Amino acid sequence: MKRPRLAAARAALLPLLLALAGGLAACNGNDHLSDAYGNFEAPEVVVSAEVSGRLVRFDVEEGQRLAAGAVVGLVDTTQLALQRAQLRAQREAVRSRLRSVRAQIDVLEAQQRVALTEKARLERLLARDAAPRKQYDDVLGQLDVLEAQIASVRTQTATIEAEVAALDVQLDQVADRLARSRIVNPVAGTVLVTYAEAHELAAAGRPLYKIADLDTMELRAYVSGAQLPHLRLGQRVTVLIDDGPTANRTLEGEVTWIASEAEFTPKLIQTKEERVNLVYAFLVRVPNPDGALKIGMPGEVRFTAPTP
Repeated sequence: MKRPRLAAARAALLPLLLALAGGLAACNGNDHLSDAYGNFEAPEVVVSAEVSGRLVRFDVEEGQRLAAGAVVGLVDTTQLALQRAQLRAQREAVRSRLRSVRAQIDVLEAQQRVALTEKARLERLLARDAAPRKQYDDVLGQLDVLEAQIASVRTQTATIEAEVAALDVQLDQVADRLARSRIVNPVAGTVLVTYAEAHELAAAGRPLYKIADLDTMELRAYVSGAQLPHLRLGQRVTVLIDDGPTANRTLEGEVTWIASEAEFTPKLIQTKEERVNLVYAFLVRVPNPDGALKIGMPGEVRFTAPTP
């Protein structure tokens, strides 16, 4: 009685074994496997304060799109404005001294011209013995004194002009700090995270927000040394991302960078056993007009489009 039962059990299991074998054969015959795997990233820019002070204005929110060159905040400039006013007043006072010295030079040069005229007149009189020699010598002495005074005052002029130049440099420095008090967004993109709020104190170098251009994403993937000869810059590839539990979405991309040196397989995308293998990283630029691609999202790369 046991043998008929065993035969019946074997007969019932046979269809299941055949179905399983067929499934395994189908899996082994799959030729649509991707050539590389990785994650999407975008060049991120951390915008920091360039001067210290209170954030009078900070108009940045996470998820906000900003244009390049947009003024998004302002650090308090009260002290800089006062310093600029003080420097301007000092410069005006020095310029007033300079004008006074130049006027003094004009007076001395006028006296010199008069003395030169008198000298020429006395020389003509002396030629006819019509003037005393002492009067002529007095005029020569007066000219020597005037020449020395003019040279001395001109030295003061050079010193005062140097003071004005130094104040101009200080004013330029204050103007530069005032310009850097304005927080200007450097690149067009989407704000990923903010690190500050309006009315907080900001220190020079303190990060304020992080921004990235998400209109075009980069997929960082890895290939083995055997695959490397099939990869080249500018190559068009097919990129796949998840589009539901079982479906994939196909995108087009372009290889923009290939590593020149091998590295160990990153921990994030491979098992511990496979991390001992050497691979080459490469980047694929993928347009992201609808924002479907996100930073950190996994993706696959196929060097040739899959056959339907």
